[in-house]
Amino acid sequence: MSTHLGLCDPTDLINALPEGCVITDPDRMANYRWDRANDPNAGMPLAVVRAGCTDDVQKALRFAAEHGIAVVPRGAGTGLSGGSSALDGCIVVSTERMRDIHVDPVTRTVTVQPGVLNAEVKAAAAEHGLWYPPDPSSFEICSIGGNVATNAGGLCCVKYGVTTDYVLGMTVVLADGTAAELGGPRLKDVAGLSLTKLFVGSEGTLGIVTEIVLRLIPAQRVPSTLVATFATIEDATNAVLDITRRMRPSMLEFMDKASINAVEDVTKMGLDRAAEALLVIQSDEPQEYAAAEIAQIDTLCTANNATEVFSTDDPEMGESFVVARRMAIPAVERRGSLLLEDVGVPLPQLGALVKGIAAISKHRDVEIAVIAHAGDGNTHPLIVCDRMDTDQLARAELAYGDVMDLAISLGGTITGEHGVGRLKKPWLRTYLGDDALALNQRLKDALDPMGILNPGSVF
Repeated sequence: MSTHLGLCDPTDLINALPEGCVITDPDRMANYRWDRANDPNAGMPLAVVRAGCTDDVQKALRFAAEHGIAVVPRGAGTGLSGGSSALDGCIVVSTERMRDIHVDPVTRTVTVQPGVLNAEVKAAAAEHGLWYPPDPSSFEICSIGGNVATNAGGLCCVKYGVTTDYVLGMTVVLADGTAAELGGPRLKDVAGLSLTKLFVGSEGTLGIVTEIVLRLIPAQRVPSTLVATFATIEDATNAVLDITRRMRPSMLEFMDKASINAVEDVTKMGLDRAAEALLVIQSDEPQEYAAAEIAQIDTLCTANNATEVFSTDDPEMGESFVVARRMAIPAVERRGSLLLEDVGVPLPQLGALVKGIAAISKHRDVEIAVIAHAGDGNTHPLIVCDRMDTDQLARAELAYGDVMDLAISLGGTITGEHGVGRLKKPWLRTYLGDDALALNQRLKDALDPMGILNPGSVF
């Protein structure tokens, strides 16, 4: 497989695709080398194919298969695990131009190309009184193709599930250029193996998704919001457990002291800088039931020693707290470069995970802010470092591994929604075990026998 510049002439690829579809100028290709993980080992592609349709992707993959060239699929470039880092001499297939979208309100489905942004799907659904629930914090800038590739979740997944729960069908181009149509706009369909689910979360290692059929649901009711602060992590995580064993809120988010202060630095909205933890909780039940649910949550937070509990039915005020939670990553990023984690544990271990991360922060002498989709145990530790300080960067990288080792030891996972990519690959064997990893590799080899699809990512 070609991985170095100059081993192949891209002229035939250029001629096979529409004018302007292929970029070979190094200066222009530079923008396609990295995702948001800023992989320092990203290479320079042979070419970037800005596909506009399934046929373009097929032609690119046939060319790559014929010449044994690596192919790196790329969406909006907002990935956080290095899953779309370019390789020297590869072909980057970008889906940014694939932007068709069609809502069918009768079947409550939307058919989209992968370049459509998550926010655009939500907006299109809303025009018909419908809703697409998966909502990563980056929903305004991340693409549906990337969401499918990593099985993205978000703030509402505690009640409504993650991307795979809404993917009914897709068109996927395989390594040899074959386009397979899987599933479709049917809510129940068990004919054949569940291949659609196989490709969701496969991070571009099994094929390139060029069209997706997504399930929609009726528009969400306006939620009521409760915000609670705590003097200890233990009180906050105990409150989470008490809430989740009794009810299913539509949002249950966690911020630690470092992330609270980072957000307060930016927003000046009056968050309690002394609090060790903050919970943002919502209920979207009908008004009468939401009021009862919020009241019960208030009681549970108070019983777990909350220092302050505030609730509101005002949509704008409630949304301001949700926005504060969403902006935690860019707010912390103002303190330095981030090594961004995505580990998850069974809910009873959430407190042990958060406290263990604090111990790692102290041991490695690096700042780690923690935010979490607390309702499902998925945390995002944000390791802050100065990449120009080699000693600090080394400590941060050690802390990165420590956090994953901790999550595994608590019965958790190395990634809940961001994917393995290249950054987490060294820990995959420890997490999966030899037998499960071998099974993954057998599936990869069956669908991509030449190993040209996103090599070096995941496997």
